[in-house]
Amino acid sequence: MELFSNANDFLLWVRGDAFNIALGLFIIGVLVRILEIFLLGRKKDFSEARGTQWGPGLRNIVSRSVVDNGTFKRAPFVVVVGYIWHICFFIVLFLFIPHIELINALLGIQWPGLASQLVDAATVVAMVSLVAMLWHRLTHPVLKFLSTYEDYVVWFVTFLPLLTGYMAFHRMIDPYPLALGLHILSVELLMVIFPFTKLMHAFTLFIARWYTGAMMGRKGIVS
Repeated sequence: MELFSNANDFLLWVRGDAFNIALGLFIIGVLVRILEIFLLGRKKDFSEARGTQWGPGLRNIVSRSVVDNGTFKRAPFVVVVGYIWHICFFIVLFLFIPHIELINALLGIQWPGLASQLVDAATVVAMVSLVAMLWHRLTHPVLKFLSTYEDYVVWFVTFLPLLTGYMAFHRMIDPYPLALGLHILSVELLMVIFPFTKLMHAFTLFIARWYTGAMMGRKGIVS
C-alpha cells in the first residue's frame, strides 16, 4: 500500500486505470486468440458435400453440452462437481446485483438479479467445488501426472476472485475500500490471464464444437 496514501486511493486506482488496462488486455487477447483460429487456414475441401453444415454444427454444440453415459461412468466426480461449479459461478458472476450494475454501466444492458443471500451461498458452493477439484487433481495419479504449472495458476486466479469477493461481502478485511479493491484487483488479474491460458476454452469450446459438427454434417455423418 506504499504507492497509495490510503485505501480509498487504492480503490480508485483499481476501479480506474487498472480496470481499463485489464479490460483492454482482455478484449485484445480474446480477439487475437479467436482471429488465430479463423486465420489458421485450411485446405479447401474439394469433395462433394453430402449435407449441410450450419444445422449439424449447432446441433453438435447442444448435444456435446450434455455428458454422455460413458463419460459419466468414467469420471462421475469430475462431471458432477464440474456442473455444480459452472452453475454456481454463473450465478455469482451474472446474477449478483452489483455485477449486473457494472455490466449495465459498461454495456447498457441489465436483467433481474438474485437475493444477496442466494449469491453468497452460491459463492461458498463454488469455492468448495474448486477446492474439491484441486484435491481430486492432487490425489488422482493420472490427473496429477498430467497437470502442468498452468493448471494450478488457472485454479488460483479463478479461486481468488471468489475468495476476495466473499471476504469483501462479509467485511472480513478492514477497511472496506481495501477489501473491495483487492476483490476487483483479483478479477483484473483473471481478466489479464484469461486469454492466454486454458480459460480461453469458454470461447473456443463452442467454436470447436460447431466446426466438428459442421464438418461431419458436410460429410453426411450424424453427430
